[in-house]
Amino acid sequence: MSARAEIIRTESVTKRFGELIAVDRVNYLLHENEVAGIIGSNGAGKTTFFNLITGYYPPDEGAIFYKGEDITHTSPQKRVDMGMMRTFQLTATFDNLKVIDNLVLSFFKAHKKSSLLHLLLNTCKRHRKEEKITEVIETFDLQDVSDRQVRHLSLGEKRRLEIAMAILAEPEVLLLDEPLAGLGELEIKAVLGVLKKHIGKQTILIVEHKISQVEDFLERLTVMHEGKVIADGGYEECLRHPEVRRSYWQIDAVGGGAGQAGATGVHENE
Repeated sequence: MSARAEIIRTESVTKRFGELIAVDRVNYLLHENEVAGIIGSNGAGKTTFFNLITGYYPPDEGAIFYKGEDITHTSPQKRVDMGMMRTFQLTATFDNLKVIDNLVLSFFKAHKKSSLLHLLLNTCKRHRKEEKITEVIETFDLQDVSDRQVRHLSLGEKRRLEIAMAILAEPEVLLLDEPLAGLGELEIKAVLGVLKKHIGKQTILIVEHKISQVEDFLERLTVMHEGKVIADGGYEECLRHPEVRRSYWQIDAVGGGAGQAGATGVHENE
């Protein structure tokens, strides 16, 4: 198997807020079609690091590369145009429009470069049978709610819609900011079931608290603490790392039962 191409790389990226060093000289590498996750307790720096990757914060030091190109000072919108698509913790949908029309707007904004105003003035109805839109409705199990206004959806349905909108844009890198936040067990299974269909087809990076839910989904896990990466590798490997046990789970590093401790600690740290 040939080595996968580099997609995102950061070199000594640092971000300060006054006296606080939120991200401290982080080196990170994400490969093509890799499914990776970043975890950390509150204040670990993971969301700030995510904001640096996606262009919402400029780093104070260091550099960020996308496919080898320096994007350290590239705007968030330009990064989207280059193939990086981010979903936010709070769903970015048009709540007064139907589910189907949100999908149409997302697809045509990405592929046809039509303005949202043009699409709205010309109505979305004639575009609803677009093959890719029909496929994504089935993939994300949105058939029963496709004609419902988004404001009437459950949080789980809205999360599936948001991810569907991001995937419709066919980004090379899908960046998910706590996609499972606020969801029940059945909704989590539904969202993960959809994402699993894209393993091997798309580069996916997730920032998430509920790591026990994504254990079988991630190829690689990165753990941050106080702005630094303290572990990077396989799921079990990271959970057993002495620094992760000490700093993240707050467990004596000489103790036993890393897996059990991790499963318990996940709920205590949410």
